[in-house]
Amino acid sequence: MKKLSRCVITLSMLSAFSTSAYAAKIDAIAAANQVEEAPLRAHLQFLSSDLLEGRGTGQRGGDLTVAYLEAQARAIGLLPMDGKTYRHPVKLAFSTARQEESNLAFETNGQKLPFKFTDDWVWSMGDAATSHNLDSELVFVGYGINAPDEHWDDYKGVDVRGKVLIMMVNDPQPTAQEPNRFGGESLTYYGRWTYKYEEAQRRGAAAVILIHTDKSASYQWSVAGNGGNKFLLESDQVGTPIQGWMRENAARQLFQAAGLDLDQLRASAENKEFKPVNLNVKLRGAAQAEVRKITQYNVAGLIPGTDPKLKDELVIYSAHWDHLGMKQGDGDVIYNGAVDNGSGSAALLAMAKAAVKAPTKRSQLFLWVAAEEKGLIGSQAFIANSPWPIDKMAADLNLDSMNFVGRTTDIGIPGSQRTDLSVMATTVAHQMGLKVAPPVPDTGGGYFRSDHFNFAKAGVPAFTIRSGRAYVNDPTGSTEKAKAYAKRYHQVTDEYDPTWDLSGMVQQAQFTLNLGRLIGNANSKPAWKAGESFGKAGSD
Repeated sequence: MKKLSRCVITLSMLSAFSTSAYAAKIDAIAAANQVEEAPLRAHLQFLSSDLLEGRGTGQRGGDLTVAYLEAQARAIGLLPMDGKTYRHPVKLAFSTARQEESNLAFETNGQKLPFKFTDDWVWSMGDAATSHNLDSELVFVGYGINAPDEHWDDYKGVDVRGKVLIMMVNDPQPTAQEPNRFGGESLTYYGRWTYKYEEAQRRGAAAVILIHTDKSASYQWSVAGNGGNKFLLESDQVGTPIQGWMRENAARQLFQAAGLDLDQLRASAENKEFKPVNLNVKLRGAAQAEVRKITQYNVAGLIPGTDPKLKDELVIYSAHWDHLGMKQGDGDVIYNGAVDNGSGSAALLAMAKAAVKAPTKRSQLFLWVAAEEKGLIGSQAFIANSPWPIDKMAADLNLDSMNFVGRTTDIGIPGSQRTDLSVMATTVAHQMGLKVAPPVPDTGGGYFRSDHFNFAKAGVPAFTIRSGRAYVNDPTGSTEKAKAYAKRYHQVTDEYDPTWDLSGMVQQAQFTLNLGRLIGNANSKPAWKAGESFGKAGSD
């Protein structure tokens, strides 16, 4: 009995020691993975300084930013993704419409319609060509959508090869009978102008003209009518050769000249029985453009996984490093982009500093992408030419325009509900004592307008982590401070303020890192929910 008692006591002591050691190990890992405010703030201040000239694509400030991120990734201890370099090339073409040398015009019954470039309509090249000649009929195709999952087809088998398609932005609107069609209040990808260009290209159209309204486009004409400038991947064509926008009043005049009523046709296009309408109008003439070739870079740094098998899979943390650069003129000409997206870029550096101290079973990649402001092109290039197999990418967690106001009691995870990431994100939120911010209708199509979307299109579970809105300190004042940022968005006034309370930004970064660790150590990769169209891409 004495021997047995001693044995039991010994086992108990060993068990207690083992449990204590395990708990100490967990505590050590947790401590090692704490995102620190000091490096985050330092990186944010530098990335949004005048020295980097607004981190413009194709500008000196962009090159300086890449050099800084590369040096910091190396100093932190991240490894080159391909074993050689931290730089991932993004070969761009910058196309500028040469309107003074072009003579595109709308004609009906032998008469040219007096539309002015940028005032009434605008066009740009959808490829890297310097010229295109058109003599093409206009066809109104409603929303320009072919959606089998919604039993919707605006084309109805009509051959539109070589035609100019004029169409509406957004989705068919919900009705009392079908309140959830096309996502109900939320915009689906079918409503995005990028989809409409892509679908028209698949059908061989020569051009697309989108009818602009502030409500349907979710931005003003000054954004759409940008003078015919367009960035695109040099080796790619997304959409038709000619892509344009037309103001609503000009579109109404165009339809009137064709003897048609725009409002009546738009109303008929809300019905799934709608069929394309030939306008008896042609777009004729030559489109000339100047094309400049630019090589920009994504920056990527790797933390290899610890598991012999799972290390071949990848958890990605992404943020775009670019902003709008410098403009011509007097006074303040630098778009510093402190919140958008100096915040996300700085957060990734601070997160990487913590993550290298305690790797996960899966490998982790910190990815700073270029040219987000030019149409998510850096992330598009990464997916198109990734040194890591796409089917081995477990998830992409993206950060963009982070919380500069203060700590919150909640966290935003919109878009995560499309995949298992929503359950994992909710788990992490609860572990951190946070609530998940209630979902709101995505009327502007935000899910399709951040870099995570290029991963989602390729079948990789992905979403952008958003700030919460339930502020701990001075909830009313903090909410007003956050709302006031809308006036600084994409303005030269988006500048770093040393008085900012970055505790909320650290909290958001920590949540993202904790979620990445959960994914990195999980037994299986996150999966798409049944019926999600983007999940099909990963199963091809």
